[in-house]
Amino acid sequence: MKALTWHGKRDVRVEEVPDPRIEEPTDAVVRITSTAICGSDLHLYEVLGPYLNPGDVLGHEPMGIVEEVGPEVNHLRPGDRVVIPFNIACGSCWMCRRQLYAQCETTQVRAQGKGASLFGYTSLYGSVPGGQAEYLRVPQAHFGPIKVPESGPDERYLYLSDILPTAWQAVRYADVPRGGTLAVFGLGPVGQLCARIGRHLGAERVIGLDLVPERLAMARRHGVEVVDVNKLSDVPEALIALVDGRGPDAVIDAVGMEAHGSTPGRVAQAAVGLLPDAVAQPMIDKVGGDRLVVLKAALKAVRRGGTVSVSGVYGGEADPLPLMEMFDRGIQVRMGQCHVRRWTDEILPLLAGDDDPLGVEDLMTHRMPLADAPQAYQMFQDKTDGCVKVVLQP
Repeated sequence: MKALTWHGKRDVRVEEVPDPRIEEPTDAVVRITSTAICGSDLHLYEVLGPYLNPGDVLGHEPMGIVEEVGPEVNHLRPGDRVVIPFNIACGSCWMCRRQLYAQCETTQVRAQGKGASLFGYTSLYGSVPGGQAEYLRVPQAHFGPIKVPESGPDERYLYLSDILPTAWQAVRYADVPRGGTLAVFGLGPVGQLCARIGRHLGAERVIGLDLVPERLAMARRHGVEVVDVNKLSDVPEALIALVDGRGPDAVIDAVGMEAHGSTPGRVAQAAVGLLPDAVAQPMIDKVGGDRLVVLKAALKAVRRGGTVSVSGVYGGEADPLPLMEMFDRGIQVRMGQCHVRRWTDEILPLLAGDDDPLGVEDLMTHRMPLADAPQAYQMFQDKTDGCVKVVLQP
């Protein structure tokens, strides 16, 4: 089959790889009909290369048609249309019984000190082949795959794989009081959905901050109050002034480790990326740093007693934070990989009707064949051609 494989920094290629097959009784094989590029994939494209090997298959936002199931997969049959969550969970261990699926103890990557295995996401998370491919082997298929209606375009359901429940969790963690104000830093795909979900779940005012015109325009047409950070000299100060001189009740950081405007962090990440993997891996693991400009702005902009919810991915072990100010202002912080299956039963009914209250069909800006995936990665990374979300079709 054809699949997108990693070969180095900014070097991804569509190649022939072996077809997946049933290896465990809880496996399934799915023929992929759509698979998206996630903002987290761009971390592999740039800073997390030391944890990849040439030929690794990327991608963790797939959906498709079940081709084959193992003997212990009872709720699926060939022909079912399914979405595959990006984290691989068994559904029955101690963590899963508490709906902490991103920490599943059955698939946990203990050798790396990490949580549940992920599709297409480095040796840190199990080196499981990903879904930017024609076919995908799905471990723990007795629990993970989400059956969706046979009708409707793929992009109506595709985002259940990651970014839609990730955004839902971010808003739930933000705990915005009804009638309160939510600010969202970063209007990429997750940030767009955070803003829409915030409005859907009762925030009176949602403010989205970004510096890309196309992202600002997309958020604006969904009723979000937008702020172009290019026009601000002090983002937290401006946001506090914008919300009663007090600041928003909750702030979501939907950006993460590669934020614009963090020159020292960008230089450090680039320098580590030039080192041999054997040297770079322990540096990232023990003393790695992130570009913290957005996280620090979120912490400084939220009102006293407010909540900062972090959905953007961070990987640093030596990140300095303004703890005195956080403590003095009584800020709550919640974060973590999304527990996808915890939220999908809440979300799925919103996708099955005709009204599309979360606007999921107005998120994809580019649908491209899998063969064009290298160009799609470049476009998404460089934010050219109005790119907000790319969906690949094998």
